[in-house]
Amino acid sequence: MIQFDQFKKDIENSKASFWHDYFVDAVKTRYTNYTHGEVQEWQELIESLPDFNEVSFDLKSQVQVNLSDGRGLTENESTDLTSKLKQLHPWRKGPYRLFDIQIDTEWRSDWKWERIKSHISPLKGKTILDVGCGNGYHCWRMLGEGAQFVLGVDPSQKFLAQFSIIQKYANQTNCHLLPLGIEDMPKETKHCGFDSVFCMGVLYHRKSPIDMLYQLKDLLLSGGELILETLVIDGNQEQVLVPYGRYAQMRNVWFIPSVEALSLWLTKCGFKQVKCINVEKTSTSEQRSTEWMTFHSLENFLMPGNENLTVEGYPAPKRATFIAKKA
Repeated sequence: MIQFDQFKKDIENSKASFWHDYFVDAVKTRYTNYTHGEVQEWQELIESLPDFNEVSFDLKSQVQVNLSDGRGLTENESTDLTSKLKQLHPWRKGPYRLFDIQIDTEWRSDWKWERIKSHISPLKGKTILDVGCGNGYHCWRMLGEGAQFVLGVDPSQKFLAQFSIIQKYANQTNCHLLPLGIEDMPKETKHCGFDSVFCMGVLYHRKSPIDMLYQLKDLLLSGGELILETLVIDGNQEQVLVPYGRYAQMRNVWFIPSVEALSLWLTKCGFKQVKCINVEKTSTSEQRSTEWMTFHSLENFLMPGNENLTVEGYPAPKRATFIAKKA
């Protein structure tokens, strides 16, 4: 599912070229430790997908792939492709449109992109990293903004398979997803790094958020930009929620700071020009169950009769996005 030859070619032409061998070795190590019995099945599924000679795509206003001749799929082609795509259920980040098939994902990730894209530094010609990228939806949108090289990392094997399907048809070789976590990322910079690092929906899952902020900073070039989105609560700079058990039915939520507290964390970690660009309460229109993600979703995680609280009695999910610079 990973085209290592193409990855090598693309990263060697980027500002992260020094790390090529590190990334390849890290992925091979993770591959040897894979225990998921469906990985080979997913590889065979991707190889069985139909080929189309000429396609066009739109990554600027959405993530969409069409047949270049303007025709739609036949009924049999559409039914067969839909059935194969749904074998990778659940589809959480999107939406995607493949020909006449609308993959209506759990998250309206396009809404998040619309909220941030006018605030971030221009991506044209830049080398970009997306940490915890899911199936790579925002990586495609970054490419649509003219990025020169986009690397997404997420340890989920199913997300890699979903990304590989979009890549099969979009065929944009300077966009890659590697099944790695933040703990697998290089520690030495050697004047190497990324112009922008995105990290959206990850920080609250880390046992040591301060350590993660330092890691993200180390992956940036001097003057580079961090785009960080995470859960927040109301309160002053000393206010941080540490859920006793689950939070909105999630087991691995460790720290949820206030906007002011997270601003302080970023500043203490050495970031400059720290700015919160958006605070948004997550709605059941933005995160919900669909035919492409039939499990429980946000509406099931909120207190019945009181959407301002989670089922555990904590403040309902609210997310803030920050932009900060590496000195």
